[in-house]
Formats: sequence, C-alpha cells, structure tokens
Amino acid sequence: MPNSNSQRTVSDTLAGFVRKITQDRVDAYAIASGDHNPIHLDEAYASTTQFGTRIAHGMLSLALVTEMLAAEFPFTWHDGGKLKVRFSAPVFPGETVETYGKITSIDDENGRLVATCTIGCKKPDGTDAVAGRATVPLE
Repeated sequence: MPNSNSQRTVSDTLAGFVRKITQDRVDAYAIASGDHNPIHLDEAYASTTQFGTRIAHGMLSLALVTEMLAAEFPFTWHDGGKLKVRFSAPVFPGETVETYGKITSIDDENGRLVATCTIGCKKPDGTDAVAGRATVPLE
C-alpha cells in the first residue's frame, strides 16, 4: 500500500506495474470504448499502414497510467487529479509495457497541497508510449 498522501515527499517514486498488451486486451478496449478503428482490429488493413501491423489504442496505454495513479492516490486522484500527456510511440499487441511515475514537486494551491508527478508508460525498448505530467491533490 502506498504511503498516506500526507507523508508524500518530492522524489517519491510511484509504484508502477508491468502489463502485457494482448490483442484480446485491445479487442476488449475497442468494445468498452466504442473505438473500432481497423488499425487496432483488422490485421489486413493495419498491414497497409505506416506501422505494418495492428497497434493498441493510445488511450489503452493512458488507462494503465491512470490505473497506477488511482492506486497510488486512492482518496484524491478522482477528486481533482489532472493529466497532460503526449502519445509518442505505438504499442503493438504482444508487447509488455511498464508504467512509471515520480513526484517532482509539492505545492500549496489555494490551501490544498498538490503533487506534480512525471508519469508515463514505457515500451520494452525503453521508449515512452505515453509520457507527461500529472497533478494530484494530496489532501
């Protein structure tokens, strides 16, 4: 279990996790999100794109990051957490990705402590699929 929010300090590392992105996971995400773009689902179509094969939804990678944030800040993430991210590389079905995060500052914003964190989701070769910043109230 993560530290209570009141014990958080600058440079705390967030407990990321590793997940394999399977085609079944991509298919389930398509159903849940309503995003049935053939680049995610149709191998014949995807083979004609710049990627040469199917890719996972970028929002699926981001969902893993928000899962990490919700686990790390269970009482405050859903009460004012914010994200600013860039999608920088596709995740291919079969790849295993890892979420990560680190608190870079804690500031008083209108009487409420807010942590700023670098966050992301890395591909097996170490490149970021998603990277950016999260702000999370601590109290």
